Amino acid sequence: METGVAIFPTHDAIAPADMARLAEERGHESLFFPEHTHIPAGRQTPSPGGGELPRRYAHTFDLFVAVTAAVTATSRLRVGSGICLVIERDPITTAKEVASVDFLSGGRFEFGVGAGWNREEMANHGTDPRRRMAVLRERVEAMKEIWTNDEASYAGEYVSFERIWSWPKPAQRPHPPVLVGGNGPGVLDRVLAFGDGWFPNHARDGILDRAAELRARADRPVALMVMGVPADAKVLEAYAEAGFQRAVHWLPSAARGPVERALDRYEAAIAEFHGE
Repeated sequence: METGVAIFPTHDAIAPADMARLAEERGHESLFFPEHTHIPAGRQTPSPGGGELPRRYAHTFDLFVAVTAAVTATSRLRVGSGICLVIERDPITTAKEVASVDFLSGGRFEFGVGAGWNREEMANHGTDPRRRMAVLRERVEAMKEIWTNDEASYAGEYVSFERIWSWPKPAQRPHPPVLVGGNGPGVLDRVLAFGDGWFPNHARDGILDRAAELRARADRPVALMVMGVPADAKVLEAYAEAGFQRAVHWLPSAARGPVERALDRYEAAIAEFHGE
């Protein structure tokens, strides 16, 4: 099982390029950045973790700017979105950004996607929260058409365009892995419908059982990876035994020193997991 890290890339924390170099130098396979275009000041949707929403949510760099800095500073590290809020993005523009990053990085982009949780945020982008899952599916499907066809068209309820040209195409064929985030009741259906893998959050009941269900239902290989694992060898072992290919640990949005100390703790758990 590969190990990766994730961080909210805030303007007052370690820079995305420096974070990427550090992750690669220390032997991690991947680095993921989340996305929030903004945080509405008058929020009504509760924070996923309860209590006040952490400051970092409103202070992140643009996702694809951070990803570009990270891939430019590294040569082996896989860099991805964890996750990209596709329902807040134009699919034609996003398809271009994904393809451009994947092409320039030599095929190192991982495309984590999701519908998000902050209803006021998505509404500010013109997305009806009640329709967000259908919007997510159509936008991902439309992007796949753009990546895999010289002349692309798509006709859906929420996305529609005829005969467009868009280059470059991604370096990875047919396209970068589409990793469907989320732990909700319908997430396995979404993975099977348009995903290459499932990317749930740790600390939710039943993930291992649901992973087994996903594989039993799938008629093709489906990747399994988990976001937000603690620095705990037993947790890593449980995911490895369940067939997960990647475990990703959150790092603090802080200066280099606290980030390196957090990496030390995570890497100690990884060493214990490997019996070192």
